Parts: sequence; structure tokens; C-alpha cells
Amino acid sequence: MIPKPRRGSRVNRIVTGGIIGLILGFAGLIGFSYAAKQNPGTGPGAPSPGRGPAPVQGRGSQGPGQTGNNPPGNTPGSRNALPVRVQEVQLGTIETKVVINGDVIPRTQVPIYPTVGGKLTEARVQVGDRVQQGAILAMVDPSRPGEVYGQSPVLSPVSGTILQAPVVLGDTLTSQTVVYLVGDISRLLVETFVPERFSPLVRKGLAAAVSLEALPGETFAAVVDEVSPVLDPGSRTLKIRLRFTAQYPRIRAGMFAQVSLVTQTRKDVPIIPREAAINTYGSWIAFVVTDEQRAQRRELRLGLESEAAMEVLSGLEPGEQVVTGGQNFLSDRDLVRVVP
Repeated sequence: MIPKPRRGSRVNRIVTGGIIGLILGFAGLIGFSYAAKQNPGTGPGAPSPGRGPAPVQGRGSQGPGQTGNNPPGNTPGSRNALPVRVQEVQLGTIETKVVINGDVIPRTQVPIYPTVGGKLTEARVQVGDRVQQGAILAMVDPSRPGEVYGQSPVLSPVSGTILQAPVVLGDTLTSQTVVYLVGDISRLLVETFVPERFSPLVRKGLAAAVSLEALPGETFAAVVDEVSPVLDPGSRTLKIRLRFTAQYPRIRAGMFAQVSLVTQTRKDVPIIPREAAINTYGSWIAFVVTDEQRAQRRELRLGLESEAAMEVLSGLEPGEQVVTGGQNFLSDRDLVRVVP
């Protein structure tokens, strides 16, 4: 007796055959696509040899004297050129400055002392009052228990304005007690202290710009008027005083000042921006752009430096195009492209 074939086995064979057919179809499609990619002239839609219009030369086509997609005027390989910004080396003036803090003070400040000790019994002036030389400012009673004396006047040795009155009525004074501080506020100075390393450069007549915290956004011209002959041994600083070159009624004694002191000035020297110079292992270098549009490395010897510029003693000449942007990625003889 022959067994009948099972229905499930036939279905499995049909499914398997269908899967194999799909695999063979995909394989053929992949092979056809690969062949068409290797030979664009074959395949559906490809133009027949000798038929169809001639190709029209456009933006992407190559014309006489051109290679690749380079537009006219560009040299081969310009797409590999490094973009840089440049600036011409020019002759100019450079200044070095020292920025320090100071205080606005009267030209003269004189402390007033009593001639004898005793009790302050009378104060005839207040802070802000204008006094003349020889005027009586206060009275002091030198009497003691069992001893009565006449009152002693406190006189002003100078003319000026009362700046301070550190004592009040009834205080007991000695001959070393400051009763008043008198100053001449019609002529103001700025007192400041220069660090030791800059002290050899400081001299009378140096120009300075003074800015005041109380008057933001404004600067006032001043010059060095007094220079101490010695340095302070504790702070290692040199005390100087500057006078304003004009009268400024809004400036008052006691204001906090910032002084920008010009210590050195040189004119008609080659100057480059600070960003053009690169410090490499203790040496300064810069790059210039040659006529062949290549970077050329130069070793520099620098002079004075300011916040924005440097003086070039050797290594660059006026008129050369020094690289100011993109120089950190350059090497000598690199092809460059100047950008705005």
C-alpha cells in the first residue's frame, strides 16, 4: 500500500521555490545596476553612439585652458589653499603705557595743631569753609584743676579750604592733635605709585591720561609734576604726582583715579598688530604672503609693545602683507588664499 503525499509538504516546497526565485531576481537586479554604473553608455535610456545633440558647454563643463571645475582666474589646486587675512606693514607711532591707580589730592594739605594742650572750647569754622593765613580757627582752654589760664587760639598757617575737622567741642587735645586739615583745592594733583620695574622710565613732563570712577567714559590730560627721589622700601614703588593740564571744575579732591602713563614713544617705525606675531619657543615669527600666493615664514626682532601693536626692528619691511588671521595653521611655503 503506497502512502499518500501529505498536503503540508507540497506547500512547503512551493514557499521554498518562491523564496529562491526572489533571491535570484534581486541578485540579477544588483548585477545589472553594477554593470550600468561601470559603463554609463549602456542600459535603458542611454544615448546611442552617434545620435543625439552634442553636449552644451555650461558652468560645470570644461572649456579651453580649464581643468576640473576651477573657475577662470583660479590656478589648479587653489581649492587646497588656506584662507588667511592680511594687513600691510606700515610706519607709525607706538607708545608703551603703565596703568596704575591713584587719588586726587589738593596741591597743599597742612594739618593744624594747637600750640598748647587743653579742652577745645570753640570751633569757628567747618569743613568746606575758606580760610585765610593767620585766621583764628578755634580756641583751646589749657586750664587745669586749681590752675586757670587764658584761652589759646588755633591759627591757620596757610590760606585754603577746611578739608577735615577730626575733633569736636569738648575734646581734650594735646600739642600733637590735629584740629583741622587745610588744603588748596583750587589746584588738584593725582598722587600715585609706580612699580619699581618702571621707575627708571619715569621723569617730569611725561604725558598721562586720567580717568575717574566718578566720571565714567571721560579722560583728562595730565603730566608728571613731581617725582620722589627714592623708592618706598616697603612697597618698592616710586611716588609721583601729576597735575592736570587744564581746570576741570567737576573734579574734586578725594576721587579715585586711574592713570595711564606714557613711558616711551617712537615715531615712524614699522608696526604690526599683536595678533600677527607668534611666539614659538621663545622666538617671535610672522608670515607674509608672497606674489606667488604662498606663505613665507619670517623671524622677528621686536621693540616697543602696546596693547594693540608691536614695533618691528627686523624681519619685516613696510608695504609687505603680513598675515593677521589664520597664521596659526600655516607652515613655510603653504599655498594661501587671501580673504576679507
